[in-house]
This record gives sequence, C-alpha cells and structure tokens, in this order.
Amino acid sequence: MLRENDAVVRRLMMVVDTIVIAAAFLLSYLVRIRVPSSYRFGLSASRPFPSDIPGSFGLYMIFLLTAVPIWCYVLHRNGIYRSWRIRKARNITWIVFKASAMSGLIFGAALFLFKSTFMSRLFFLLFAVLGFLFLTAEKIAMFAVMHAVRRRGYNFRKILIVGTGRRAELFIRKIKSHPEWGLRIIGAVEDEPGRGIEGVDGVKVIGDLGGLRGILHREPIDEVVFVVPRLRLQHIEKAVQECEIEGVKVTVAVDLFDLKIAKAYRSELEDTPLLTFKTTVPTEWELFAKRTIDIILSSLLILLLGPLLLAIAFLIKITSPGPVLFKQVRVGLNKRSFIMHKFRTMVEGAQDDLTRVDIYNEIYEPRWKEKKLAYVTPIGKFLRKFSLDELPQLVDVFLGRMSLVGPRPTLPQEVDQYECWHRRRFSMRPGLTCLWQVNGRREVKFEDWMKMDLEYLDHWSLWLDIKILAKTVPVILFGTGAY
Repeated sequence: MLRENDAVVRRLMMVVDTIVIAAAFLLSYLVRIRVPSSYRFGLSASRPFPSDIPGSFGLYMIFLLTAVPIWCYVLHRNGIYRSWRIRKARNITWIVFKASAMSGLIFGAALFLFKSTFMSRLFFLLFAVLGFLFLTAEKIAMFAVMHAVRRRGYNFRKILIVGTGRRAELFIRKIKSHPEWGLRIIGAVEDEPGRGIEGVDGVKVIGDLGGLRGILHREPIDEVVFVVPRLRLQHIEKAVQECEIEGVKVTVAVDLFDLKIAKAYRSELEDTPLLTFKTTVPTEWELFAKRTIDIILSSLLILLLGPLLLAIAFLIKITSPGPVLFKQVRVGLNKRSFIMHKFRTMVEGAQDDLTRVDIYNEIYEPRWKEKKLAYVTPIGKFLRKFSLDELPQLVDVFLGRMSLVGPRPTLPQEVDQYECWHRRRFSMRPGLTCLWQVNGRREVKFEDWMKMDLEYLDHWSLWLDIKILAKTVPVILFGTGAY
C-alpha cells in the first residue's frame, strides 16, 4: 500500500511540476507582450507599444509542449522524484537549480540548431528564471507539507532494526528525534543470539536472525535496516537474501569505522556501490556558491582596483630593477602545485636564500625577521605592511587556483616539513585570507596556525567566510602582524 502511495505522490509531483512550468511560461509570454523589444532598454514609454512579437502563440505553445517533458525528465534524472524523507530543503533546491540550468542549456541549444527566430531572448530568459523560481517555491512548500503530515503520524514507513548494539541504539535514537521522516520502528532483531537483550532504547527485541523469516510473514514491514558491527557483516548474508526473496527493501548501515573527522557519502560506479569518506564540510551546492562568490568579488575588485594596481606596478618598476610581479610555486587544493602571483617586494634572488628555513622555529626568531627585511625594497616595505603585495592574487582567485578565503598556499619545501595531521589543510582551496591572517599572522606560532586552518575546515560555512573577509579589512588598514 505504501509503495502505491509513493507512486501516486511521484505522479502527482510530476503533474504539479507541469502546471508550475506552464504557469511560468504563460507569465513570461504575457510580460513579453507587455514589454516589446523597443521598450526593453529604457526607451520612452510615452510612445504607443508597437506589435513586434515575431512568432504566433501557436509556435510558443509547441515550444511549451516540448519544454515541459524535457524539464520534468531532467528533474527525474537528477533524483527529484525519489523519496524526500531524509533530505534537506537545500538539497531539493540544489537539484531544482541543476535541472533548470541543464534544461535551459538544452532549450537554448535546440533553438540555436534549428534557427528558431520566433522566440525573443527576453521571453527565453524570463521563462528560465521564472521556471526555476516557481519550481523552487513549489518544492519547498511541498517539502514543508510532507514534514507536517509525517509529524502528525501519517504517511509513515514501518521498519525493522536488525542489531542490538551501540550503533543500533544510536540509530534508533536518531530516528526518534526526527518524526518528520515518518519512520516507525516496529521492533529490533538480535543479531547475536544468547545475549538475552530484551530492548534497545525503548524498542522491544522481537526475535533473532534465525526467526527473521517468521517476523517478515507475521508483521507488515516496509524496510529492514541492518545495524550491526563490521565483524558481524559476514553473518547477515543469509538474512539479507531472505529479505530479497520476500521482496522487502534492505538497508545496511555502513558506519564501519569510528572516524572522528571524515563523513561518509554513498555513490555508485556503474553497478558497484561505493562508500566515500570525505573530511571537508562543504556540500556540492555550498562549494558552487563559494566559487560563484569568488568569481564575482574578485572580478569586481580587479576592475575597481585597476588604477591602484597600475600605480603600484609603475612604482615598483622605477624604484628597483627586476620584474613587477613575483611568481612562485605554491601547493594548493589536494596538494596540486600552481604558480602564485604577488607584487615583487624584494630584490631579485632573495627567495633563493629565504626559502631554506625551519618553519617550526627559525621564522619566529628576531634575526630571521632582520634577515628578511634586509632584502625588502623601500616600496616593498610599504606594500608588505598593508598587504598590497597580495593584490595580484585576485587574478589567481578569478582563475580558480585560489579562493578569497581558505588556508594560505604553502611552499613545497615547507610541506616537506609538515606532520601528517597538517596535510588535511590541503582539502580546501587555498585562500587570499584566512583565520591566521586575521589573528596576528606572523605573531601566531606555526602549530597554532595549523590548528586555525583545521578549525576553519571543520566549521566552514559561507557566513564564516563573510566574517573573515570583514575582519580582513581592518587588518590590512592597520598592517597588523605584517613585516
């Protein structure tokens, strides 16, 4: 019965999506009629509207009848019609965005290949944007309704837990804390006979693995979840096969290792199921948003600071011999090397001597600072004081080699001195600024610097990036921690 209900819900969602896309289409068409091409770019509205709609409504309707099934199919391929029980709203929004972007590319390519001149760019842009916004609003509303319905005890799935250990107890507790998932536990099955356990976190033990078939015959069960220690996995194969024969859905909890940092992600390679452990916090959607912000802000800053960049380049050229830019190999995301750019602040050849340094001790000694300053040019002292020498890295950010915020890129010879736990900082794209940058820079000891980078990785969010960027401004203005 529940599977039939799920199928009805999926079909209903497709019907609603069709209506929503059609509504976005009609609104776009009405706007297109009301805003002819000669009025789109701010021309006087006192003149009468000319009739410049190039195609008939019938041609637009043919486009709609083609666009709706394509858009719904792309939504389906991206998994929007699979179960939403344990998904989050941002995951749903990301799927709608991907599907809308892919559909827009398909529509645009088709119109270009078939040279369809009847459709205006204004209509096409409005349809794509409104379609995404309408679908997102519809999905979020449906998401909220489904959660509300499940909290009231409707549309639930009956599940059987196989396992009575610590992992099973934590699993049961998590399900109880999320009533909006609509999962009702009917009992637990002892995976290791003879222990005499009667209940797990309030859930009654109703049998053992040997009696699983009888339980499946006796109880209406939608899903059996195996939550057993990894050493017991070889003992559940027969039980899994019994569920397969009975036609009951099986899920195996695969928290096989007690990892402290990494999180598990499920995927597939052809027909091979994969379990991936990843230590970085950001999701695909969050990384996309971070990269989008990097591109927008770096391009704007390059344009706004263009005159300053040219002035600095001119001053460097006339005050000391050598190139304007200093290029250096640094280690970035996943330990990939790239060329980082800075304004040159030292005399040529200085880095050949300065890069041979003990990162744990030598760089914090007074004589190291004196040695380094001996190579710095007069204009270089000013640039380094206010971090103006870092401005060319905005181009590295724009090109995707760096991010605005992230662990500072490191020299290869410094990486050779790293301990194992330091290397996790390479799991995020290197940044123009970071926690270390806004908390004293060279006044911070190396070990504390590494801990700050890992703290950033473990607590990353877009809001944290914004706070670090805001704190970077006064640090630059007052030259805190720089020399």
